[in-house]
Amino acid sequence: MVEIPIWPGSSSFATGSTPFGFYDTDAQFQTDADNVADWCAKRLGYPLVDIELQDVNFYACFEEAISEYSNHVNQFNIQQNMLSIMGTPTSSNLTQRNVSTNMGGLIQLATEYGTETFTNGNVSFYSASIDISIDKQTYNLNQLIRDVYKPTGSIEIKKVYHFSPPASIRFYDPYLGNQAMLDTFGFGAYSTGVSFMLMPMYADLLRVQAIEFNDMMRKSSYSFEIINNELRIFPIPVRDFKLWIDYVVKEERDNPLKLPTGTVSDMSNAPYDRMQYQHINSVGRQWVFRYTLALAKENLGYIRGKYGSIPIPNGETTLNAADLLSAAGTEKQALVEELRTMLDTMTRAKLLEAKRAETENLNVSLNATPLKIYIG
Repeated sequence: MVEIPIWPGSSSFATGSTPFGFYDTDAQFQTDADNVADWCAKRLGYPLVDIELQDVNFYACFEEAISEYSNHVNQFNIQQNMLSIMGTPTSSNLTQRNVSTNMGGLIQLATEYGTETFTNGNVSFYSASIDISIDKQTYNLNQLIRDVYKPTGSIEIKKVYHFSPPASIRFYDPYLGNQAMLDTFGFGAYSTGVSFMLMPMYADLLRVQAIEFNDMMRKSSYSFEIINNELRIFPIPVRDFKLWIDYVVKEERDNPLKLPTGTVSDMSNAPYDRMQYQHINSVGRQWVFRYTLALAKENLGYIRGKYGSIPIPNGETTLNAADLLSAAGTEKQALVEELRTMLDTMTRAKLLEAKRAETENLNVSLNATPLKIYIG
């Protein structure tokens, strides 16, 4: 006859009794481990029937239940906070910590567009100058930039500083006087001014606009075109000067690995670790207890299924392995769905929706409350 170890009726937890030892040093876990083992054994029928499990089996189920609870809660938190924690260092443990919402992920996305709109960006801009010669319009950028500045990859021209002279340097005030007033405003080097009269702003704007319209309609427009790395400038240069150009290296712009290493990229390296059992509240512990029982029931079902039946005097008895496995599977699934449902009601969108409904209902109640009349 096969000797099957059975539950002796009590246990005494010691460090190293669980498979992984995740929570062995947690004082609250050490206290609850024996209580949970005793509770599970009695829920399975002890002492009316023998329970073919030992303390280490219950401890393993208890450890797995805590890790399962931690896993589901951490998954939920990662989903809720991923946009806020992407790009942050992976060295900080965010488990059971309040993560403040921020614009980090959105700003990181906007920064990519900022490179193209010259408002911000995470791509280095490089400058180069070209010597423009009189009466020469066309210049080979490969020769003038690539061969001279030797960038590390193919380049893309982002800005060419080729503009008409500003109207302000050709602006003359119709009134005589000295430079005192314009010197005060920092414009003394550009045009004459008066010290006894301040003209309205629209008068200055009209003169500037007249100068710019004159250049636009009566002169060749300052412009350029780039075709097959050939730069052509307009109008035909009438003097020698330096033309400055801003460019980016395409390999740097297209490189997706702009953030430093050791930062959060996805849920696989989001810094959420296993919870500390002592910090799980009573609601969470109750879920853990019930899941531990389901795991113990499943474990007992596998063991009894191995033996099938046990000889007894004048016959044998069939064990209830199938019933245990079926019940354990159903209970585990129900517990996971229960936890998931609870977490789904706590998303930021659902909480804000509930807060809005609460505010609306409060306003309705307050509007129906009679107001006191004060007579002075």
